[in-house]
Amino acid sequence: MNYKIILDEEALIAFIDWLPECNEQEQYYVSLLARTKYLEEGHGFKSDKQQLKRFTSKKENMLEKIRQLECAVGAYTQRGMPIPQEALALYISINPRDLWKATFASLVTFAENIQANASAKNPHQEVMSAIQQACSNKYYIDIDVDAKDPAILEKIKEYVNPSCLTVVETRGGYHVLVELAALDPALRKSWYPNIMKLPNVDQSGDNIIPVPGCTQGGFTPKFI
Repeated sequence: MNYKIILDEEALIAFIDWLPECNEQEQYYVSLLARTKYLEEGHGFKSDKQQLKRFTSKKENMLEKIRQLECAVGAYTQRGMPIPQEALALYISINPRDLWKATFASLVTFAENIQANASAKNPHQEVMSAIQQACSNKYYIDIDVDAKDPAILEKIKEYVNPSCLTVVETRGGYHVLVELAALDPALRKSWYPNIMKLPNVDQSGDNIIPVPGCTQGGFTPKFI
């Protein structure tokens, strides 16, 4: 029996098709996490958020790379305990990452680690963290709404032209993606502060979001 990461392959393929194309130095950052907040009390795990796997991918390879995460149940562990299926959640950077920019950032980090004699640092993890932070073309601003309240979505539409919005329903709310190129120029100065004042708007910016069509604590995120 294997872990299930892809719960709705058609929705996942539609999402991958929707993503902006990458140039030659760009890839998307994808991360499989264990979120113990999705489990019942008494599960015994120490930390809420554990990174199990992370990788980068262009659009054309993404489906197969995600499928490769579906290993045997029990292969993912925390402190020797198998991670249950219902704790898994797959996330993606909504904007592509710049690998060339990450290369320079990694070199600086390596030099600092050498100077500090930080020999225990893992170079692979340092590079992956640099990639995660190296935003390239910023196509979208992500508004994380931490409540399943359609009224908040209607309120957001008062502050931006709806044609620039894409909404992903998640386990606990919504990720509202604002396409910057499609934003009405007349609203460019006002939309962000107005939306950030709304209730249950948790954070915003260049975030990672749950992948539509893939597991998020037993829920399947989807476009709405």
